[in-house]
Amino acid sequence: MILEIATLDIRNEELKAFEAILPKAKSVISQSKGFVSIEFQNCIETPTKYLAMIKWETLEDHTVGFRESPLFLEWRAILSPFFNSAPNAEHFKVTEIK
Repeated sequence: MILEIATLDIRNEELKAFEAILPKAKSVISQSKGFVSIEFQNCIETPTKYLAMIKWETLEDHTVGFRESPLFLEWRAILSPFFNSAPNAEHFKVTEIK
């Protein structure tokens, strides 16, 4: 399981509209092979900052399967009009504690 964490910087005047389109964005990404779940969190200290926490079965499900698909273009078309700057995305894996 891979966790993608994307930091989204949303234009202040678009916060309500951005939150209103999140179900539509979820419906698009959830169609992708290897998609497990998505959760958006809003920063308390910086209300224009959101985290998109997306779980994928494999890294390639995101970096190849989703990003190289028409679904990615649809996803970006839904979300990018609200961005103040380009998102930053990183991938994490579970560290086993023995």
